[in-house]
Amino acid sequence: MDTIHIKAHTTDNSQIDAIKAFMKSLKIKFELAKEDQSPYNPEFIKKIKQSDEEFASGKGIKMSVEEFKELCK
Repeated sequence: MDTIHIKAHTTDNSQIDAIKAFMKSLKIKFELAKEDQSPYNPEFIKKIKQSDEEFASGKGIKMSVEEFKELCK
C-alpha cells in the first residue's frame, strides 16, 4: 500500500463531503487532517514562543548585520 498526501482547498463542507464520497466509492482508505495541525514539533514551537516572549520583555539584544557577522567569525 502506498501513501500519498493531497491538500484540497475547499470552500465549504459540501466539497469535503463530495471528496469523502468519492474516496469511499473507490474503496480507498483515507484520513482527514485539519489545517490547524502544525507540521512542526510541539517542543520546537514552545521554544520559539518562549524566545519571542523573552525578547518582548526586554531580555533579547539587538545587533547589526555587521556585528552578527563579526560574532560568527
